[in-house]
Amino acid sequence: MVSRMFRIETEVDRERRDLLRTRLRDTNTAASPVLRALRGTPHEREDALHIWAVDEAGALAGGLVGHTWTTWLHVAYLWVDEPHRGSGLGSRLLSEAERIASTERGCAAVRLETWDFQAPRFYEKQGYEVVCVIPDYPPGITEYTLTKRLSRPSLG
Repeated sequence: MVSRMFRIETEVDRERRDLLRTRLRDTNTAASPVLRALRGTPHEREDALHIWAVDEAGALAGGLVGHTWTTWLHVAYLWVDEPHRGSGLGSRLLSEAERIASTERGCAAVRLETWDFQAPRFYEKQGYEVVCVIPDYPPGITEYTLTKRLSRPSLG
């Protein structure tokens, strides 16, 4: 058996991060027929999906930031400014993202994360199902992962 010595480094290195991402993607693609089948297709890449609500004065009233990948929409952020909460704006932003993901990008499902003090009940009212609960992440807070299957547009 050969003993090897390694130097462990901890600095942020974007070039190495990109190399690591590429190598991991290549390893995963080699191991998974599903990921291998995605190579070279439009679904292989993450495509940003941003939706903004701007008031009459041009101020940001709310927004949704996410991306689509494979057949999924991943919502990273959904925020509505305090004066507009309860007006239906959050539902409109989410609904528009779901529509674009489904009809324009061929997505079949959505996933997102939220904390217990944010909006888990809001998402459940929108048809989302809790699929994972992580208590104490961060300490004193519970994180929820929710998903929703999207209606497929009729063809014809």
